[in-house]
Amino acid sequence: MIVRKYREADLDAMTAIWNEVVEEGVAFPQEEFLTRETGADFFAAQSYTGVAEEEGAVCGLYILHPNNVGRCGHICNASYAVASARRGRHIGEMLVKDCLKKGRELGFAILQFNAVVESNVHARHLYERLGFRQLGTIPGGFRMKDGHYENICPYYHLL
Repeated sequence: MIVRKYREADLDAMTAIWNEVVEEGVAFPQEEFLTRETGADFFAAQSYTGVAEEEGAVCGLYILHPNNVGRCGHICNASYAVASARRGRHIGEMLVKDCLKKGRELGFAILQFNAVVESNVHARHLYERLGFRQLGTIPGGFRMKDGHYENICPYYHLL
């Protein structure tokens, strides 16, 4: 498995994986699905978009971009998506590790996650194992697909 910069040929797979996570409604704040065209614009607008590729197929991706501007522009933010059929194979870990490296390369000093859903224990354990620190808990900060609210846990990692 390799993690690399995305290519235009990856867009269909990337959009399908992204939309799968949006449809699940338990991790991403987005509610709108990407089309190939809006996906192309969205992924190109990031500071960096990486994909995990195994046996010639895209099985996960991440986006990396500034979390804020100006005096806070040294803080970046990222989102990760792994195809459901490929979860549990440490693809997310490879994506996060590559993202930490790429964030440093791009000159960011901190990677911050604004809204990790508290019940997303697999992601939280991964982040903590990789050295992320939880900043606290925001009660009811995420509306789940079924309409109930769950707490979110912001995290950060010095780059």
